[in-house]
Amino acid sequence: MAFVKRLAADHWFSKCVREAARWKCQRCGAQHQEGSQGLHCAHFMTRGKWATRFDPLNVAACCYGCHQYLDSRPYEKQAWFENYLGESVAQMIREKSENTKHGLKKCLKEITKHYKAEHARIVQANLDGVPAVTVVGFL
Repeated sequence: MAFVKRLAADHWFSKCVREAARWKCQRCGAQHQEGSQGLHCAHFMTRGKWATRFDPLNVAACCYGCHQYLDSRPYEKQAWFENYLGESVAQMIREKSENTKHGLKKCLKEITKHYKAEHARIVQANLDGVPAVTVVGFL
């Protein structure tokens, strides 16, 4: 797989996903300390697919081990995400990922700003004890 550069928007999006999961792997349930590098933002459709790169439905918070396991076993990754998302949502993400006319590359500053603010909102909701905080997507 080709290297995909990690942008500021990716950084803030990933922080949102991990914070919303309350630093717990959504595959195995392992709990991680806030800010840990052991919990990743694992994409169903690769970050190279711009139409779904910043879509909260396209990701799960996974520990390093689960992320490596899924990325090295594409059929199991597909099956896990279909179960996690539901088959209809997984199919919608697959179809959306093929859209090449999305225009997101032109919006990187706005995406970064959105997810930075979204991260602050999620952190505050978690501090306030709001259950099951979800990431609000850009657009």
